[in-house]
Amino acid sequence: MTFRKPPAAADEAFWREFLTRGDSKERAARRIFVRIPSYPRCRMCAAPFAGVGAPVMRLIGKRQSDMNPNWCNSCSTFMRRHHGGAEVDGTMLFADVRGSTSLAEGMSTAEFHHLLDRFYSTATSVVFEHDGAVDKFVGDELVAMFFPLLSGERHAARAVEAAQALLRATGHADPAGPWVPLGVGAHTGKVWFGAVGEGTHVELTALGDAVNTTARLASVAGPGEILVTEETAAAAGLDPGLEPTALELKGKRLATRVVKLRVSPGPAPDG
Repeated sequence: MTFRKPPAAADEAFWREFLTRGDSKERAARRIFVRIPSYPRCRMCAAPFAGVGAPVMRLIGKRQSDMNPNWCNSCSTFMRRHHGGAEVDGTMLFADVRGSTSLAEGMSTAEFHHLLDRFYSTATSVVFEHDGAVDKFVGDELVAMFFPLLSGERHAARAVEAAQALLRATGHADPAGPWVPLGVGAHTGKVWFGAVGEGTHVELTALGDAVNTTARLASVAGPGEILVTEETAAAAGLDPGLEPTALELKGKRLATRVVKLRVSPGPAPDG
């Protein structure tokens, strides 16, 4: 990915334009990268670090960053040099492994590690296939971001589609049941996206109330359940006939109205 240099490291106007418009060539390259089977890969541009794609990436100057293994060298260098960010409309997606304590108790440490690694790999692929970015994995939880730079104006729809695809990919629509039980939350609102950290440890991350709300939703979603706020449901164009439910979320003064989605047996939608 080739980034334009901002006029100043903390130039909010630059970051807002970068996050909302980006560059069509960057998005086109990313769509090619995600089609190359590989894990791990850069959490921003999707450049593969292993498999058949790695030698090709090295030919065009992309490799796993020595500073941060979650990013390629070009994305890591950009974030390290250009701190800053901006508040833009975006959609957050959180996915939690339900009953992870009981799961870990019933298997060896190596088996549990293998299960989580399979979840990380599957979730990463699904997020990238739906034009999102992986913010982080926190233990047994996925934090993903969908914003205009990557997802276009349909970021809410892409996040909901990703949530449904993730449940299918983990077996929630299979007669035998899921190989890992997940609860998912999705919420759309104003989110601060930008580069944070010091020195060599810099990350692209998301901050704000929308992030906290999404985390709370995922924490109360049942296995195989996607809790989507009314804001996200409307932005994603979901069936207006879906009956909303008011939830009291920890730390929130007002009830949060959500619709509940599940997946049915059948082929996953195209990414």
